[in-house]
Amino acid sequence: MLKESEGKINMSQTQYLKMLEREIQKINKRIDLKILQGETYSKEARDHKLLLQKVRYHTKRSFAEKMIHLFFRKNIYPSHA
Repeated sequence: MLKESEGKINMSQTQYLKMLEREIQKINKRIDLKILQGETYSKEARDHKLLLQKVRYHTKRSFAEKMIHLFFRKNIYPSHA
């Protein structure tokens, strides 16, 4: 198993999500083109769905995290100024 010092590259979650977003945009463009050309795009739709599932998996927060955010946020009441 490689260690950090041996050259292992770790992708941060932010980088991973940006990469997924770029891939989703590429697939969206291919789907749009196929729609305009009257072609089927079931493979692209499946890939798109899988990428969205990955994004949702990596961005979902647990119920406890949501409650902590709700109770400890700084602006409880929005200002109307």
